[in-house]
Amino acid sequence: MPAKTYLSADERRARTVAAVVDICAREDPARITTGNIAEHMHVTQGALFKHFPSKDAIWEAVASWTAEQVMSRLEAAAAGAGDPIAALEAMFHAHIDFIAQHPGVPRLLVGQLQHDRQTPARRVVRSLLLRYRECVRDRLAEANQSGLLRPGLDIDAAATQFIGTVQGLVMQALMLGDMARIGGMAAGVFAIYLHGIRKDPGSTR
Repeated sequence: MPAKTYLSADERRARTVAAVVDICAREDPARITTGNIAEHMHVTQGALFKHFPSKDAIWEAVASWTAEQVMSRLEAAAAGAGDPIAALEAMFHAHIDFIAQHPGVPRLLVGQLQHDRQTPARRVVRSLLLRYRECVRDRLAEANQSGLLRPGLDIDAAATQFIGTVQGLVMQALMLGDMARIGGMAAGVFAIYLHGIRKDPGSTR
């Protein structure tokens, strides 16, 4: 008989988060119960609640993990770029790659934002969107100061459009039921976005 594997509380919580993200790739997050999560993990609901006081706490942990993953990837991508425009492109592809690797994440985020009540997870997701937008806006402001963007560009609108471009790709992939296709569409879509914000190379202004 194989030896029993003992995991720390943090490891069990991390496994629960991973299980929820995995289930969200196939199921409507609104319909996922603690029973579904426990069954997926081959544990009892009682074991699940040893590490989380409530279902809301589970969703908050999943949302927090998602927020930290997204922001850390965006920041790392931007840090490795040669200029602000390259940083924006690297951030865009880093986010798309993350979604392709974790197709349950978009369902999870949309599901939390649709809640009527202010759940802890919904607050985390809203905070993520604000942090994300600020990160994008900072790179756009740097590009503008470097003279890389077309004159008179509305930086706030460009930041909104950046996020909207990612969201548009995600929604199309969800409707097609094939999240793997998102990576193949990303380069062409970003090129169109970039065409709208970048300064014309022939411009003297």
